[in-house]
Amino acid sequence: MVDSKQQWKAWLYLSPAIVLLLVFTVWPIINTVRISLLEGYNSMGASGGDVFNFGFQNFVDVVQYQRFLTCLQNTVLLCVLTVPLSTILALLIAVALNSIRPLQRTLQTIFFLPYVTNSIAIGMVFAAMFNIIGLRPAAGTMMADTWGIINNVITFFGGQPVNWINQGSDYWANMAVMVIYIVWNALPFKILILLGGLQSINKQYYDAARVDGTPRRRVLTKITVPLLSPMLAYVVITGFMGGFKEYSSIVGIFGEKMGPAGAHGSLNTMVGYIYDNIGNQEGRASAAALILFGIILVVTMINLQVSKKRVHY
Repeated sequence: MVDSKQQWKAWLYLSPAIVLLLVFTVWPIINTVRISLLEGYNSMGASGGDVFNFGFQNFVDVVQYQRFLTCLQNTVLLCVLTVPLSTILALLIAVALNSIRPLQRTLQTIFFLPYVTNSIAIGMVFAAMFNIIGLRPAAGTMMADTWGIINNVITFFGGQPVNWINQGSDYWANMAVMVIYIVWNALPFKILILLGGLQSINKQYYDAARVDGTPRRRVLTKITVPLLSPMLAYVVITGFMGGFKEYSSIVGIFGEKMGPAGAHGSLNTMVGYIYDNIGNQEGRASAAALILFGIILVVTMINLQVSKKRVHY
């Protein structure tokens, strides 16, 4: 407990951080709320002296935007598909790593590498892997100079090449590529958290289960998962938060067009819509940001309520 006479020193030490938080966190949030309530606000008009009325027209414009539902659908779909899948895979990999003694730290480093690699660069690599070079119609079918690494693997095992991300590709093929990339990119952080949780579990539980001859599957579901539930709840909640803010992965694979050639914007998300309106319709961008905040808040509250009944501390 800091002596009341010495508290000014604590405030002095904290003042740089407090100032930075006020300038770069608190004020932008307040300003976003303010701008969202200025109907038709844009920076060019504001600099020219235009006066904007207070109201909710920006929110109406966002909801009535013809592709708003597409942005919302893509965002929700990516969350629903990637968060459970990445969490389950991370749990299985963490359990496997925890049971391996030789090369454990080397394998942990390998699994953690994607987390410290630029997401745009990773997206470009994935785009090259799924890309088809020289795709052209010929004799009623599609010919290609090269089908790409992934399609070469598929054809090697007797399958047919798939148009994953090029012009004319199917929406679900595009979504499959995005799910694979996002899951792969999300695994390192979740593995790190779950592995740390596994190493903190008292080994006596496993020793007792071994003495009783408990099957490994039952050990996983009845001992590991319940004792790991706080970490699982954490990675699920943060996974949904990150999933609703998905943007850079789509740009990394499809570029700023947010979709394959000829279908621009087909994979656009809520964050993509916000970026599209920054610079010309800041009022709509701010309103969309608050709508996205509200969605994330509701989903987070639901997760917290569910975790109260499922999490064991």
